[in-house]
Amino acid sequence: MDDIEAIKQLKARYFRFLDTKDWDGYRAVFTEDVLVDVTGSGGGVFRGLDLYMDYVLADVAPLKTVHHGHMPEITVTSATTATGIWSMEDWVVSPDGTEMNAQGHYFETYEKADGRWRIKEMYLTRLRLQRAGQTVWMSSSAERSRAQR
Repeated sequence: MDDIEAIKQLKARYFRFLDTKDWDGYRAVFTEDVLVDVTGSGGGVFRGLDLYMDYVLADVAPLKTVHHGHMPEITVTSATTATGIWSMEDWVVSPDGTEMNAQGHYFETYEKADGRWRIKEMYLTRLRLQRAGQTVWMSSSAERSRAQR
């Protein structure tokens, strides 16, 4: 399998493990020193897999989620590094029944070690967020996209 296809499958596992709450599988898609920045969607910045997983298990695990990733733009930058941008949509239902639907982008870097690709940096951004009947248009995806050119 070529590297781009392997990265596509990595991201597919990311979405599936997140939505099915397979936390061991989810953890395995990241490097130990991962940097996750979800400030563009209202969250924080997490350096290191343990810190990020603490956040996921506390704040994301109780939610019902459906994530979709589309139209990957993947660039292999060396034998062991790559970058990617994914258009995304997610549906999230809180324990109290509040629903959220949003669209945006993931901006990522990948690292290959021991023959396996993993996510090294992940920035989740939003263009649109709809919650409780209100729609908010956000700029975090547009700002990061312009910066990536």
